[in-house]
Amino acid sequence: MARGVIDLEGLNREDIRKLRATVPAEVPFTLDSISHIVLRVSDLERSVKFYSEVMGFSVSDVYPETMMPGRMVFMRYNSEHHGVALVGGRKENERGDLHHMAFQVKSLETLLRARDHLRKHQVKIDFEGRRRAGCQIAVEFMDPDNNHLEICWGMDSLAKGALGRPPSEWRECFSIEDAIKNAPPGQDTTLKG
Repeated sequence: MARGVIDLEGLNREDIRKLRATVPAEVPFTLDSISHIVLRVSDLERSVKFYSEVMGFSVSDVYPETMMPGRMVFMRYNSEHHGVALVGGRKENERGDLHHMAFQVKSLETLLRARDHLRKHQVKIDFEGRRRAGCQIAVEFMDPDNNHLEICWGMDSLAKGALGRPPSEWRECFSIEDAIKNAPPGQDTTLKG
C-alpha cells in the first residue's frame, strides 16, 4: 500500500484490533525512559563524525579493539554518559544493526525488582552488575527475538565538554549486590528502603 493511504479495512481486521487491545501486565517496577542505544557501524570514524558534526553529540569514552571487538565510542547529547554508543566492525553492505537498547529506572530498588521479575519469568540474564565506561548498574537479557536489552540505573552524568571518568575509577562487578558494595567515587549506592 502506498504512503499516504489509510487502510480502514486493514485497521479494523481482527488481528490488528487484538494487537491494539493488548494490556500491559502489572510489573513490580517502572521503566522511566530509554537510557541508550548501541549501534553496530561499518566505519567507526565516519559514524563518529556524523553523530558529532551533524547531530551535535560529544564523545565521552572510547574502547580499543582489546576491550570491544571493532572498538566502541560512547557519545552523549545531554549530561548522561552516553545516549548512543557505536561499535565498529559491521560489514559495509550489511543493513544497520542494533547492538542493544537500554531502559533506565529511577532507583536501585527498582532495578532489583526488575531483576527479580525477570528471574520469576525465567528470562535468562546474560549479565548483571556494573560495566566499565558510564559506570551504570544493569541487568542484561534477550527478548524472544534475541534482541539484547538492558535495564540500568546510575549512569554517570557529565558536564558539557567533559570526558568520562578515568578508567582507574571504573568498578566492574558481576552482580548487582557487588556493584552496590563496590561503588565508584561519587556514585551513591545506598539502598533507600
